[in-house]
Formats: sequence, structure tokens, C-alpha cells
Amino acid sequence: MNVADLTLVRGMDDTRAALARWSRRPGPILGAWVARSFAVAVGLLIAIWVIASLSTPDPTPLLLPGITAPPTSADLGPILFRNSLVLALHAFACIAGFLAGASMPLEAARRSGISKAVHDWAGTLAIWFVVLATGFSLFTQAFALGAGTSSVAAQLGTSPGVLLVGLLPHAIPELTALFLPLAAWLVASRRGQWNELLAATFVTVLIAAPVVVAAAFVETYFSPRLIQVLIGA
Repeated sequence: MNVADLTLVRGMDDTRAALARWSRRPGPILGAWVARSFAVAVGLLIAIWVIASLSTPDPTPLLLPGITAPPTSADLGPILFRNSLVLALHAFACIAGFLAGASMPLEAARRSGISKAVHDWAGTLAIWFVVLATGFSLFTQAFALGAGTSSVAAQLGTSPGVLLVGLLPHAIPELTALFLPLAAWLVASRRGQWNELLAATFVTVLIAAPVVVAAAFVETYFSPRLIQVLIGA
């Protein structure tokens, strides 16, 4: 059996074992994931508020479904597409962590000398690549959303803080769900449990998907009404 096959077999065994253990006691692991995911979501929202407060608004008029135009089911599509891409990116980060943490050590164990050293470092470098890529993604999201928040707030004649309050009903559950795979990655990396990341990917995406869909409906039909109430429109 080659290393790839051995990694797959062990991965499936570890995945089944992790799922069985979590099903018996889901509270601790779900609590750890949600707590970290919520913390990242809050941190991103704070970063968005700071950037929006410091940014110069773009005066170009924007179409704001639910505010400048009635909301329709067609408005759900772009939201779901965008958030699906983000969730997929975070899920792939989880899978990359599993591959780097589970397959590279097996491959390194079969080698010696310089080849072994290269494979030992390859896993570490792959993990750091995921960390940097994810960090860059969060950085760009904060700046893009911050600039957009600044422009929308200016168009509505309100402050970025008030606008963000109106977005919280969908933003908090949406971002927490989107960051669940990253939270699982953080938990696994801290505990050295890379072999459980495949199971974590399945579970976190399964939990996040319906939350993201529900949040899209809230964003389309409820949040605009709340914003109008907050700005007195």
C-alpha cells in the first residue's frame, strides 16, 4: 500500500472515530468551534467599523435592495454565491491542514537524510501557507467591506456604526457560520489533532450551510427594514 492509500485509509478511520466521539459528546467540541468562530466574526466586524470610520465614502449612488428598491428573491443569489465561495475557501483550508498534518509525516517517515528533512518542512510550510492565505483573505475582506460600509452609510446619511447595528441580525450568525471551518482548524492546530480535520470539515460545513442560507433571507428581507427604522427613514 502506497503512502497516498495509507493516508486515505487512516484518514477515513480517524474521521469515523472523531465523528463517533463527537456524536457522544457534541457539546465540548461545538462549543470550542463556535466560541472561536464568534470571536473571529466580532473581530472582523470591529475591523470593518474602524476602516469604515476612517475611509472616504464613494459618492457613486448604490442600489440597495430593500431600501432604494423592493427586495426580491433574485437578491438572494449574489449573497448566497458570495458566501458559498467564502465557506468553500475556509473548508479547503481545513482539508489542506489535514493533508499537511496527516500525509506529510507519513511520507517523511519513509525517507531519510535531505529528503526526510524536505518532507518534514513541507508540512510546516504548507500549514503556514494556509495561515497566510487565510489571513490575507480576512485582511482584504475587512478593507472591502469597510469601504463598502462607509459608502452605504454616507448614502443613507448615517454613521458606519449605526449601519452595522442594522446589519448585526444577519452578520453575526452569517460570519460565525462562515468561520466555523477556520475555528475547527484553530482548535485542531492547537491540540495537534490534524487527523480530525477531515471530520471537522464535514461537520462544520453541514452546520454552516443552513445558517448561511437563513442569514441570506434575513439580510434580504429583514435587515433593510431595521436599518430604515434606525435611520428614521
